[in-house]
Amino acid sequence: MTNQVVNRPLISITNVIWSFDPVTHQLLVLLLQRANAPFKGTWGLPTTYLRADESAEAASLRLVREKLGLNLPTFHTEQLATFTNTQRGPGDRELALTYMIYLPTMPKLVPGYGAQAVDWFAIQPDSKGYNLIGHGLTFTGLPLTVSAETYYHDQTPYVTPNGLTADHTLILRTALIRVRNRLDYAPTILLVLGREFTLKQARELYAILLRKPLSSIDNSNFRKTHVHLFTEIGLAHQHASGRPAKIYRLLARG
Repeated sequence: MTNQVVNRPLISITNVIWSFDPVTHQLLVLLLQRANAPFKGTWGLPTTYLRADESAEAASLRLVREKLGLNLPTFHTEQLATFTNTQRGPGDRELALTYMIYLPTMPKLVPGYGAQAVDWFAIQPDSKGYNLIGHGLTFTGLPLTVSAETYYHDQTPYVTPNGLTADHTLILRTALIRVRNRLDYAPTILLVLGREFTLKQARELYAILLRKPLSSIDNSNFRKTHVHLFTEIGLAHQHASGRPAKIYRLLARG
């Protein structure tokens, strides 16, 4: 018998890190600009390699600690999907285990090892899908109707000239579809608002993800159709006159 060399694929962990800007009322996602080949200069989602002595979930939380200096509880982490297409990118084959992270705060960002820059990018909906705006850049091409097979066959139509790293456009699109499709029964994206939120804040997030104007989501109807997902815990503190808004908390996931 002859010895055969088995080329095993690399296993990476990629995080879609969500947050919310209470001043601009924008849903945000964290992107890094790569400092090293083969994707030097491109922007993409935070990524690390899985270590032999850790689980994938532990690696996703470690990635948050290393990049943002935050220790998060596990309920802020949610598995998204596994991406295994052979056309994911150049070089050695790499399988990506992806997670979504919900950050209720926006920590100060400092580029770490392997990053030239790091910034929050706002999710901006349009008639076809979603765009990313941040760091003086606009990334278009997050369509909702393109299959993964079509995407991997030719990624050119779905990215900007610089593009996102590897297939991170597809990963982010998958995350957006996931959180949008779960709004009526498991809206974990509301964790970006913190432990407490008003119905108006929830409606702002829904409007972005549903690609609708906020005015089209009536507050009374929203309360009737979604209040079973929340627990009312009191009234918001306010300095201005008028009736204070009720505040809610997302029901724990079962």
